[in-house]
Amino acid sequence: MRKTIFKKLEAQGLIANYNRLRKNLPPKLPDRVFIWDETFREGIKAPTVYLTYVEQVRLAKLMDESGVAIINVGFPSISEDERRNVKRIVNESFANAKLTASAEPTKNSINACLESGIKEITVETPINGLNLQSRQKITKEQALQRIVESIDYAKKHGATVNFVLMDGTRTTLEDILQVFEEAANAGAIRLGIADSVGFIRPLSMRYLMSHIRDGLPDAIRKKVPLSIHCHNDFGLATANTLAAMEEGVPYLHTCIAGFGERAGIAPFEEVVTTVELLYNIDTGIDMGKVYRIAQTAEKAFALPIQFHKPIIGENIFTHEVEEDVEEMMAQPLLYEPFPPEIVGRETTVFIGRNTGQTLIQKLLEKAGVRASPRQMDELFRRIKGPQESLDKGEAQMTYYQVKKLMKDLLKGFTMDEFWRLVEQVTRQKPKVPKEIKKQEAADKLVP
Repeated sequence: MRKTIFKKLEAQGLIANYNRLRKNLPPKLPDRVFIWDETFREGIKAPTVYLTYVEQVRLAKLMDESGVAIINVGFPSISEDERRNVKRIVNESFANAKLTASAEPTKNSINACLESGIKEITVETPINGLNLQSRQKITKEQALQRIVESIDYAKKHGATVNFVLMDGTRTTLEDILQVFEEAANAGAIRLGIADSVGFIRPLSMRYLMSHIRDGLPDAIRKKVPLSIHCHNDFGLATANTLAAMEEGVPYLHTCIAGFGERAGIAPFEEVVTTVELLYNIDTGIDMGKVYRIAQTAEKAFALPIQFHKPIIGENIFTHEVEEDVEEMMAQPLLYEPFPPEIVGRETTVFIGRNTGQTLIQKLLEKAGVRASPRQMDELFRRIKGPQESLDKGEAQMTYYQVKKLMKDLLKGFTMDEFWRLVEQVTRQKPKVPKEIKKQEAADKLVP
């Protein structure tokens, strides 16, 4: 259906589709892309989110049935509970998806993955100066050595290994090429770039990925595919993911509904639908399951999806009647970008307070209903009534109560509250480092 609907409209001269112009098709586009889902790695970092094991399995099974190629099931070294959950998911059966788990480039982190029974490990770490100086406290040479040793260690214990360079879009090209070459030579089967703080823009992403592709030795470029992981801090995650794909990157990291820490990462439904419909590239995804997956995630995450969210929001296929309803239903593409059935949805048309009285009169006449002026007034009054009779103040109060509850849930403990809790539990006065005290003082100045 997706391959024919737009072609038919084009062939009939009814629409122009600039996406299909040969000069608008990047020459490095892959023939096929693979969806690498990060919902259990990134999604659960969204504030207030906690998934039970049953919820995780239900979502993982749905993703597997839909054709997701790789599912990152978590970070086993974070805690014993995480390791136990990963182990239980690994013991489930999956027909299509390969499972991977994240690890830092250390033996302890790799061992946590191995103990969970995972067969594919994704080693993640940054190497740019900011991270080396402020976070890792090691030299670049030491960081590279850790990466190579961890990949080698995992492989010797029977695992296949991916490597993802965190904060890769703020790392020099020279360093990216060096770490990628060393990781590939150590045995990494895929190499990934993470735009960890959503800092790059699409044209810059194309520049970076093209230079990475062209800068790697032929043997690596032909054998080891690239992946991309984009955060959404500037609202560019989907655009940057597509920009990387336009330079030949076949493995695209996504998260259902774009959930994740801070502003989340590239949304699964946006990336899949855009790649399939605007690029006509196969993702391997059964698109009819896209909406069901989103609804299942919304329920499990207990986080409402915005009504105006692309693809899966309530509003995108919902229309208030403003013209002839028969025309709207006969050709929904007058008002919609694609048939909603493609992603498991349907068009909804409603009569509301903005629907004109003349149009309502026409609808009645076509249905063989004769209404007197008095009846028309009553009908129109009842159509407008629900919204006008709604106590907006009460609705707003309820809304802010819910919002406050969610803020309280996501807040956890401020640093001041945390140190007070430590003092209560340990009966010791904490000696708080100067840097933390400075940050706490700065936080108090923010309104």
